[in-house]
Amino acid sequence: MLKTETKQPVNAFYIYSRLFVYVRRYWRLLILACVASMLYSGVDAWFVYFLKPLLNKGLIAKNHHFLKMAPFLVMGIFIFRGIASFISTYSIASASRNVIMCLRQDLFAHLQRLPARFYDHTTSGQLLSVLLYGVDQVANASADVLTTAIQALFLVFGLIIVMFSISWKLTLLYFVLLPIVTAIMRMASLRIRRLSLSVQASIGDMSHCAEENIEGYKVVRAFEGQTYESKKFNKIARTNRQREMKIVATRSISVSAVQFIVAGALALTLYIATLDVSDALLTAGGFVSMIAAMLGLLKPMKDLAFVQNKLYRGLAGAQNVFELMDEQTEEDRGQYTLTRAKGKMEFSHVNFSYDETRKILDDVSLVVEPGEIVALVGRSGSGKSTLVGLLPRFYTGFTGDIKLDDVSVNDYRLTDLRRQFALVSQQVTLFHDTVYNNIAYGRLGRVSREEVIAAAQASHAMEFIEQLPQGFDSIIGENGVLLSGGQRQRLAIARALLKDAPILILDEATSSLDTESERLIQIALDRLMQSRTTLVIAHRLSTIEHANKIIMMSEGRVLEMGDHQALIERNGEYTKLYRMQFKEVPTLGVVNEN
Repeated sequence: MLKTETKQPVNAFYIYSRLFVYVRRYWRLLILACVASMLYSGVDAWFVYFLKPLLNKGLIAKNHHFLKMAPFLVMGIFIFRGIASFISTYSIASASRNVIMCLRQDLFAHLQRLPARFYDHTTSGQLLSVLLYGVDQVANASADVLTTAIQALFLVFGLIIVMFSISWKLTLLYFVLLPIVTAIMRMASLRIRRLSLSVQASIGDMSHCAEENIEGYKVVRAFEGQTYESKKFNKIARTNRQREMKIVATRSISVSAVQFIVAGALALTLYIATLDVSDALLTAGGFVSMIAAMLGLLKPMKDLAFVQNKLYRGLAGAQNVFELMDEQTEEDRGQYTLTRAKGKMEFSHVNFSYDETRKILDDVSLVVEPGEIVALVGRSGSGKSTLVGLLPRFYTGFTGDIKLDDVSVNDYRLTDLRRQFALVSQQVTLFHDTVYNNIAYGRLGRVSREEVIAAAQASHAMEFIEQLPQGFDSIIGENGVLLSGGQRQRLAIARALLKDAPILILDEATSSLDTESERLIQIALDRLMQSRTTLVIAHRLSTIEHANKIIMMSEGRVLEMGDHQALIERNGEYTKLYRMQFKEVPTLGVVNEN
């Protein structure tokens, strides 16, 4: 979707129709802007026409009354023009910015509903490029374009009326040139639209490159990758510059060509007008007004050429925005509601793959009873996290069936289903916010401060929270960068505990903790898991010896299943993995002392 290097422009009318859905909400502002623009441009056209009586009646006929009234008339008219200009510009900008606000809000809300598969194949830099740069291009195409286009069009119409009122013969010369001007503007605009799509692609690449470098700055410095990263970014920046300059060149050539054609018409008109003056077909005032009108047409014609180029650039941004909004969201066809699950889970012949190249899960069948602690172990890539990720329907498209409390997870309403799970993953996600808000995330306004403190105490996070400058009100930085790995993990555990879901998923939840912190948290988790069904994904087998059931997985299959003692006695794959970690297998009487 976002790989726009090879993307072709879609039908402009289709994009206009999509934008109109947003624009029509503010039709009153647009009508007010159009009326004000008409008055604004009408004043400019009137002033050109006013040169005729000013010269004929005032300077030639010496009409003193007219000359005395003229300055006041001009001042009054231009005060009126200034008011109309303000109303036009402000109304259009207000409508446009409201449209952009709604568009950006809808796009962000849409991102909240896109499935995990979409995020697996799309970089955050590309998404930010569309959300910020793409929508901003639509803003430019709507606010600036509308303001300039309406005022320029009305001014062109006004000046043409003035020219017709003075000499319709000379005015017809401009209509002969219109098809040529239109063809030039159209060819330039189509090229600019194609180039704009490639520019947006390069913006997405730059965003992605910069984001990776900023987030991985420690690795970049540790492995002396600054030169490589700079070369990579510079190459993308050069590509962006080249594409931008192609747009500038196309726009400049088209505007210059339009002005050259109009200037040619003006030169011919001057010659013919000179002949007409000698034949007394035009008065001196009429001649001056005619030339002023023709000169006055140069700027709005240039503006219209520039506006069309800018409009097509905005359409390229709108195309990316609407294509992203057309991405398929998560399916939610479930009808069953669920307040609090008992916790029974059943996997029946489940198969799953991210693509057609390799199966991630292969005929997995198992049952988890309410209140059980079930551990999933195995080497990296054996499918443990994927299996757990199917429960809250982060991924769909699996075959077989997965049931929660004897009802297929596909039959539950998505919100109700995910409310049953509290997740602590090995990759902790925290937000640039306070400690309090990170623990209460998703439940702000629905939990008391005492409950937040209790969750922090249960996860043994209070010992470092109390040492922070503002305690619970301390800002922890992007993704908790101001905290240690163990501290971030404990905040994530506190957040999961506060949710108080009936099913707890621990994906390497204690992996970032030191020995003392791990021991303390393990005690807290042991106490809390007594009233919950718990799934534990672990590589360190010492943390799951107390589990009711241990499932040994390899290459997406269940190899062995049982408690720790039974698996050790079997002397199979689990025992081999245990020996790899502990060098030898202790006697069974010692294993469960912890």
